[in-house]
Amino acid sequence: MKLVFSTLLSVFLCFSISAQVTTNIYWTEQTDMSKPNTIYYHADQKLGWDDFKGMPGPPSPVAAITASGFGYKANMNASNRKAEINVAVYCYFNKKGSWVRQGKTSSYILNHEQHHFDVSYLAAGIFINKLKNTVITTSNCNMVVPKIYKECCDMMNKMQDDYDKQTMNGQLEDKQKKWNNFFAEKLPLITK
Repeated sequence: MKLVFSTLLSVFLCFSISAQVTTNIYWTEQTDMSKPNTIYYHADQKLGWDDFKGMPGPPSPVAAITASGFGYKANMNASNRKAEINVAVYCYFNKKGSWVRQGKTSSYILNHEQHHFDVSYLAAGIFINKLKNTVITTSNCNMVVPKIYKECCDMMNKMQDDYDKQTMNGQLEDKQKKWNNFFAEKLPLITK
């Protein structure tokens, strides 16, 4: 049994060292997420108040909530000393998790909420760029991809918090304008 394990390990190590590896990293909308409840990010498609289907939380000064994020699906196919690693990335808005309070449906507030979705898209773009600039092999794929994903999720969550803190949930118009300019500059840099 020990000999079989050693032989299999040697074969795997030889394969991973000498295999020709192709890495494909791309955007997708093919996920297991509920189609009627999900909007995938498109730069030319902005959110509308009709997209916010959730019920508002308990009374608070918060006018609206955007539930958005990004994820990925990865797989590896290997045969005849060739391996293909596929990482499909998606950025989404959850309609049922997003809500707006009655009487708060202004275009100003909608712009603020759109930028929360934009933060998710920026993080997804950074995730893709980091993956493209990383050597991903059959032996490190299961460690490297989740590690980079966690780093990008942490960055996204910090940016979401910073955005709301600095703009006081959009109430500070001068700070909101600075963030508007930030998004106008950064979003065109993400390629789909």
